[in-house]
Amino acid sequence: MVDDTELLRGAGLRVTAPRLAALRAIGTQPHTTADDLVTALAAELPTTSHQAVYGVLAALTGAGLVRRIEPAGSPARYERRTGDNHHHIVCTMCGAIGDVDCAVGHAPCLTPSETHGFAVTTAEVTYWGICAQCAAAEQSGVETDAVAANRPEPS
Repeated sequence: MVDDTELLRGAGLRVTAPRLAALRAIGTQPHTTADDLVTALAAELPTTSHQAVYGVLAALTGAGLVRRIEPAGSPARYERRTGDNHHHIVCTMCGAIGDVDCAVGHAPCLTPSETHGFAVTTAEVTYWGICAQCAAAEQSGVETDAVAANRPEPS
């Protein structure tokens, strides 16, 4: 297995403490947001700014070391699982995200009925539903912390 230092070098990126820390954090917290990453890096690199984190994420995404996903109504999320064209399932109550391997169909997963002249290289499918924790909480009438945190403020 290639370590993160070699991964960065292999992608033509300089090896820096923020890039290494970001790769580690995203590896342990898949589907993390930039804000979550700032918080995760604060203990190790307390002077790292939001702008620096966005710069690191842009470099890692541009090099193909990190994938950016943008579920509707959610901030961009980042993950290290790249290159396999997997999809995601999102809980409509708490926002939890899970990986779903390629849907039935040949690569690049799900052949479109019309390409409009495009050479299709990737398909992004987002499944929406209610996670097991929220479904159980809904049945018992108890609100989970994640649901409360994602509830919009009253107008």
